[in-house]
Amino acid sequence: MLILGIESSCDETGVALVDASGHDTPRLLGHALHSQIEMHQAYGGVVPELASRDHIRRVLPLTDEVLAQTGLSLSAVDAVAYTRGPGLAGALLVGSGVACAMGMALGKPVMGVHHLEGHLLSPFLSADPPRFPFVALLVSGGHTQLMRVDGVGRYELLGETIDDAAGEAFDKSAKLLGLGYPGGPALARLALEGNPMAYKFPRPLLHSGDLDFSFAGLKTAVLTQVKRLAHARPEGPATPQLAQALNVAQKADVAASVQAAIVDVLVKKSLSAIASTGLRRLVVAGGVGANALLREQLNAACQRQNVRVHYPELHLCTDNGAMIALAAGLRVQAGLLAPSGGAVAYRFDVRPRWPLSELAITAL
Repeated sequence: MLILGIESSCDETGVALVDASGHDTPRLLGHALHSQIEMHQAYGGVVPELASRDHIRRVLPLTDEVLAQTGLSLSAVDAVAYTRGPGLAGALLVGSGVACAMGMALGKPVMGVHHLEGHLLSPFLSADPPRFPFVALLVSGGHTQLMRVDGVGRYELLGETIDDAAGEAFDKSAKLLGLGYPGGPALARLALEGNPMAYKFPRPLLHSGDLDFSFAGLKTAVLTQVKRLAHARPEGPATPQLAQALNVAQKADVAASVQAAIVDVLVKKSLSAIASTGLRRLVVAGGVGANALLREQLNAACQRQNVRVHYPELHLCTDNGAMIALAAGLRVQAGLLAPSGGAVAYRFDVRPRWPLSELAITAL
């Protein structure tokens, strides 16, 4: 079964073709991705209307690119999968609309996929795929969650963020340092030049006894430190002028220290989840999963405890069509998603807010 996957939930347009024939792990045949980073940099963040319009421009050329990579025609596709949610409503509607139009034109079924499930299962496309069951650390955008995963659609939430997620802590701290968009990768690069022990930032909920996360207090601590370094009034607003008052060395030390705090929490909570479940396998997925320090510290900690840790390939950590096609293929193989054609299947809808926990109790 050849599944064409379309991802358009935010600021990346991704298209991929996956072979989900038989009961083997679906195999990636080709994929193409366009990032909107350059377009959004001028605004310091994602502009939803611009994102939606750019998806419209990119999705069909990217589809042609994938088909050229594989040497296949569109008529060879057996089903089209798209990101149904969560994400930006307008951006999701582009992928949904294109997928349903393709399905109707070809007389092939379409399948709506949960964006976070795509990230969660993406390591199955890696050279070192995991095996069920495992603990998953899902760190993508506004989501930071620990889950027990016993199979496709069999997810138990162990802990999640109660306010800011890890990705938001990276991005908001980067903004305070005047690093622009996207903030997380920029902060990680600057952190390489700094001292991670320069400032003692809090590790929220590190000793809470549960597996929940909280990073809002860390952001406040970073703001307080930046104001102190800038000799600004503590009660004053967070303005771009604060970052301008810091020299490069000060910014690097703040970046290194805040990264160390975030990574420390993620590593310790992940190890606690491993201990509480008794499992010996950890999967890390989502954009923050590409962070080099996180991988380094998780690898070292898991090796000491004889725990296998798995990541998606670096180019599959960001949003991409491959993970969407993969998730659809794995759900079909598990009997949780039965693709069927017809008018009802082409009545597309999207779910901008869609808890991943719902997938554990209902099929898509």
